[in-house]
Amino acid sequence: MEETKRKNIFNSIISVIMAIFSYAFLGLKVCTIIPLKKIFHLNKKSSYKYSPKKLLKLEKEAEELLNDLSKEGATRSKKVNTYYYKVRLKDGKIKKGKMNGSSKLDINSFLVNEGYTVYSIKTSPLINILNKDIGGTKLKTKELVFFLTELSTFLESGLPLNESIKIISGQMKNATSRRAFQTIFFELSLGSSFSQALEKVDNIFPPLLINMVKASEASGNLVETLKDLANYYSEVESVKRETMSALMYPLIVSIFAILVIIFILTFIIPEFVKTYNESNMELNAFTKFIINLSNFFSQNILNILFIVIIVVGLFIILYKYSKDFRKFVQTMLMHLPIIKDVIMYNELAIITKTFASLLKNNVFITESVDILAKITNNEIYKDILNKTINNIVKGEKISLAFKDHWAIPDTAYFMLSTGEETGRLAEMMDKVSRYYQDLHRSIVNNLKTLIEPILIAVLAIVVGGILIAVVVPMFQMYGEMME
Repeated sequence: MEETKRKNIFNSIISVIMAIFSYAFLGLKVCTIIPLKKIFHLNKKSSYKYSPKKLLKLEKEAEELLNDLSKEGATRSKKVNTYYYKVRLKDGKIKKGKMNGSSKLDINSFLVNEGYTVYSIKTSPLINILNKDIGGTKLKTKELVFFLTELSTFLESGLPLNESIKIISGQMKNATSRRAFQTIFFELSLGSSFSQALEKVDNIFPPLLINMVKASEASGNLVETLKDLANYYSEVESVKRETMSALMYPLIVSIFAILVIIFILTFIIPEFVKTYNESNMELNAFTKFIINLSNFFSQNILNILFIVIIVVGLFIILYKYSKDFRKFVQTMLMHLPIIKDVIMYNELAIITKTFASLLKNNVFITESVDILAKITNNEIYKDILNKTINNIVKGEKISLAFKDHWAIPDTAYFMLSTGEETGRLAEMMDKVSRYYQDLHRSIVNNLKTLIEPILIAVLAIVVGGILIAVVVPMFQMYGEMME
């Protein structure tokens, strides 16, 4: 019996040791052997094999595609469509994907040049509906700066434009952005200019960039233009980041303060009210006001939340879609102390910086102002820029649209006027931009320093006042009981 137990124990130990070695080898394989195979292509399976039935089906699809390409598939559409394709890679693997283009023939030519065996290319209204982001959403400023910096570096080192775009498309993490760069590479392969390729995905890239690239192609200084654009967008992003940083802290503190006050009024004060009712205490006027306010919030909290959501939602919709309402709100904000300077300096810094960049890169003045009118979302400055266009058409000076306007400081007007008179408008615009960017940075930093103690003091006064209003009667009640 004991000998049998010993054998069982011995066998168990052997099994455990074998399991340890087995799992250790498996871990070694996962951590080293498999990655090494991928790195050095040691995988024995270098080609993919498919059944005769599968291959026959693929051949039929290829025949249908060739037939289509000789007829409707060769017709180029005026708009960019999304095409689903099926190809065979050099190692034999079947791959499916999607591309943007103007015809099946263009897509087929591109895929064949890439070394693929093409089996099918399909598009339909449903495919385009499901891929509404053909243009996509605009690149984030951070991505735009990365793209411009990388591209200028590649071109400066002698790498061809289409190869540079192909490398950058592989570095894009966002699928929509990656598809946009693939479309640019595709258009360049078909012989389009860089600006024409960018226009195919004009929802991705801002009109400023497209027009400046178009101008640089005519003058032959694309690399310098890309560097200027990278610096421009870096500075614009810096201004936006500073503004958001200044506004974020007071916004968070304000929301926190409102939530704390609502919590106290809704949940804390009712507990004190029960005690006051039981003791039949005579309360002062301020305490009665706080209790009534607490009762109102407790009984109508859902209605209040509903009204707040409706009002905020209505405000956002009107601000987004109603030009008159947006202009009214912006005008009101720009007449408030300190806030008006933050808005004014920010808008002037961006507008003059953009104007200077456009003029330096020889973009036509009428196109420059039109682009500027699209860049700003401020209706007051849009009106000024539209008036500028009218002045240019009439042959008048640009500075006249800025003269004696409440949203344009005298300093900006005189510097602009001087630039026109001396024929150095672009340089003067650049100086105006730097001047107001420094002012904006200074006032934002001062605002952050000023708002922080004010908000803390207001929060302390309001919360402290509410608590004192309900706690002081408790001490009075305790003093009466002790007597």
